[in-house]
Amino acid sequence: MRPSSKNSPRPFLKWVGGKTQLLSELEARLPLDFADCVRVYAEPFVGGGAFLWRILSRPNNLERVIINDLNPDLANAYCVIQSRVENLITTLHTLQRDYRSLANENSKREFYLSIRASYNQKDASHTADSVLRAAQMLFMNRTCFNGLYRVNAKGAFNVPFGRYANPQICDEETLRADAAALSGVEILNGDFANAVSGADTGWFVYFDPPYRPLSSTSSFCDYTQGGFDDGEQRRLAALCRDLDGKGARWLLSNSDPKGRNPADSFFDELYAGFDIQGVQATRMLNSNPKKRGKLGELLISNYTNGGKP
Repeated sequence: MRPSSKNSPRPFLKWVGGKTQLLSELEARLPLDFADCVRVYAEPFVGGGAFLWRILSRPNNLERVIINDLNPDLANAYCVIQSRVENLITTLHTLQRDYRSLANENSKREFYLSIRASYNQKDASHTADSVLRAAQMLFMNRTCFNGLYRVNAKGAFNVPFGRYANPQICDEETLRADAAALSGVEILNGDFANAVSGADTGWFVYFDPPYRPLSSTSSFCDYTQGGFDDGEQRRLAALCRDLDGKGARWLLSNSDPKGRNPADSFFDELYAGFDIQGVQATRMLNSNPKKRGKLGELLISNYTNGGKP
């Protein structure tokens, strides 16, 4: 599987925790023989897919690419882009035209809130229209406050309206490039462990789970109902050890708790025996501008030959 579009694919959504700012660090830590020896690439927490698009743009000998996300609407958006991108573009153009034709901010806010209310309907007839649902998700991502995706305890999208003068709601070039890159990619919607079933020595897995919060107020795991607590972090670590025993290679990113509390050895203990490296990443999605900027993160792997040991 090789790049199939002259335009490079890139994230079609803003996504909290997106890896665009960390791509050079991640790429430097790929196994040195990735292009020749890795035949299956998997991302069990694909999110906005920044690293996925980079991988799909590189020369490779991949036979399978598997992506997964627990968020059903995000998985739906990937599926629609993969198989019905022209329908999606047409629907987005209509939303963009209608939105831009409105005379003032109050009118645009009301239009946004009507789309949000429609999106939050959970009846079967509404959710059956996968293209419309994907279009609404992308529309809100470009017009909501700070480009956040957040749901409440009932699974309803609850981000307020954002103030953008003339947002680009339909990015045809990106959508078509992403559709071409997604050709043949297996798209799953379920538990992260399911995405690596059958992994062996030919696999490389990148784990980008919801980060462990650094304080009681910094948690942002509300991409889906439920969350990702320390119990889930431990279950993920157990899966990583299992994959290591099967010969699969993996790279994992997470927050660095020692940046706030030098005594917090949660990840050191959880991934004892593996390679743990600290990096600095730029985070721009936060409701509080003072909390944006450089943050310490961890890159953990079960190999040391793909970058800085």
